[in-house]
Amino acid sequence: MVKQVFAPGCALMLYKPESAGKLLKILNENIGEMDSLMSCCHHDPQVLSETEVINICPGCDKRFGNEYKDVTTVSLWEILDASDFFVFPDYGDRNMSILDACPTRDQERVHNAIRSILHKMNITVVEPAKTRSRGTCCGDSFFGMIPTEKVKEQMIKRTSEMPLEEVVVYCVSCIKSVYIGGKKPRYLVDLLFAEETVPGVFEPDAWHAEIDAYIANH
Repeated sequence: MVKQVFAPGCALMLYKPESAGKLLKILNENIGEMDSLMSCCHHDPQVLSETEVINICPGCDKRFGNEYKDVTTVSLWEILDASDFFVFPDYGDRNMSILDACPTRDQERVHNAIRSILHKMNITVVEPAKTRSRGTCCGDSFFGMIPTEKVKEQMIKRTSEMPLEEVVVYCVSCIKSVYIGGKKPRYLVDLLFAEETVPGVFEPDAWHAEIDAYIANH
């Protein structure tokens, strides 16, 4: 029998750990008791064989699925989209753009589930020209490769391609990028709970220092 665990991911635990707790409670009450996997995906999770990891972070979904033996992955978005237990808030036919996360570029299953969830929340998605498998990075993946000011220029450039002011993101680093780019990020976890998305620590140097410290300790 496949064991399921919930991996909230480092970024969400830094951003809104209380949201991770609410999501775990919902999963436990509706699909069965499971543990949280708090080991960062950069480290061998040491999970038992035949384990399915339910991920929020696109990077975790890719890394757990590709790098560790006997581990399969599914995104939280696929779980919720297929469910009949989650009560989605109604956004009254709001129009929002969307920025797909780099690690999902070849994951149509994730793209489809997210757009289905947005439809269930009565959000109309206005796609940018470069989207889904043609999507380009929010700019954050350039960090450490080019000077920070050039990274921010990439963030501004990518955000300028979004056709609307409100931009749905499902990666915490994309929150920072869209905010630096001058538009309003709407993080999908926040949308689920009808909460505002706050950029928090957003300067690339400071944000990556937080992430690196968290990874090292988990």
